[in-house]
Amino acid sequence: ALIGGIVLMALVILTCISVLGRGANTLGHSDFLNSLAPGIARMLTNLGPVKGDFEIVEAGIAFSIFSFFPICQLHGGHATVDIFTGLLPKSANRVIVAFWEVALAALLILISWRLFAGLASKFSNGETTFLLQFPIWWAYAASFAASVTVVIVAVYCAIARVAGLVTGADYMPQSEGPAH
Repeated sequence: ALIGGIVLMALVILTCISVLGRGANTLGHSDFLNSLAPGIARMLTNLGPVKGDFEIVEAGIAFSIFSFFPICQLHGGHATVDIFTGLLPKSANRVIVAFWEVALAALLILISWRLFAGLASKFSNGETTFLLQFPIWWAYAASFAASVTVVIVAVYCAIARVAGLVTGADYMPQSEGPAH
């Protein structure tokens, strides 16, 4: 999660720099600034967005999501809508939570498997990004590595929820929803 946070902060900073550069360039081309301060306007027209910013953000955001997912999963921090389930007995809620935990683990295994297939495909065909020309498989590899951690945590959580359902014990750090 910390690595994902660092990557996400870097992406936010990159996006801000790119937006500021694009805005400065637009301002430099404005008639208002050209008539008021032509020297500054010329200087601002040399600025612009970061080349390939969207490619970097696209590559990094998937990794960040997969990096945050395990801690969220472990602590039951996913968003829930419990309008109707709040009226059910606790035992029924435990069954529902265990069911969805198993379903989520299965879905995450599927996503990780397909991510690996995509990684293998991108690696073998040598596809690169349009502007920066870095291999696309790099982003797939980073996301796949993080997805393996997600799968391990999801399988643990599914087993812990089912075991808790069977034994009545609680094997999770926090059993129901996010802390408010």
